[in-house]
Amino acid sequence: MKPIYIFRHLEHEGPGYFADFLGQRNIPYRVIRIDKGDTVPENINNASGLVFMGGNMSVNDPLPWIDQELALIRQAAAAGMPVLGHCLGGQLISKALGGKVTANPVKEIGWFDAEQANNAAAQEWFKDLPKRVTLFHWHGETFTIPKGATRILQSQYCANQAFVIDNMLGLQCHVEMTADMVREWARSSPNEFVNPSPTVQSADQMTDKLQVRISELHKVADMLYSRWLHALEPVKK
Repeated sequence: MKPIYIFRHLEHEGPGYFADFLGQRNIPYRVIRIDKGDTVPENINNASGLVFMGGNMSVNDPLPWIDQELALIRQAAAAGMPVLGHCLGGQLISKALGGKVTANPVKEIGWFDAEQANNAAAQEWFKDLPKRVTLFHWHGETFTIPKGATRILQSQYCANQAFVIDNMLGLQCHVEMTADMVREWARSSPNEFVNPSPTVQSADQMTDKLQVRISELHKVADMLYSRWLHALEPVKK
């Protein structure tokens, strides 16, 4: 089986739990470290799927690798290849497919509830999970739902938390988090929550009852990642 390409844009925003998920299933992957100067592949020929992680930059920034990643996403869309995006990654998918990325009404940082949309696609992707779940968020921008895609998740502070189209899943939230990642993000970005608000938690709030929250988060991640992997099954055989 060809590896899944995982694009990392910042060192501390790696694949996290998603790498654990793949490792448990002996699915090969290759991390392309944009933050270390790795070259974006010119095509998708040697990959079985594409996964894009988060980052503190905007997809609207004039960075050369952004256009290169957008081009890969469009190649994957044309080929029916599975694509998964987390936060910045979800915004990349939206923009590649004709959507727009703009400022969210508020910054959303910490643990907040999100609710499944009332449609068949959401029921398929979330199955037996509760309609409302608590997820981890860290973003100031948001994506629009691309033409032909379906919103499957929304929240009080961000209308578009996730969408699906064919074999692609775009997430605004972070289901890939581990406890260590949450602690590191809280430690390394103190300026983000100098003044906590209803939509921006303090570091103490963010790390409170962390193991319980991470356990519940991974139940959601398991469901979404497992459904996303269905499209890889023909490749694996």
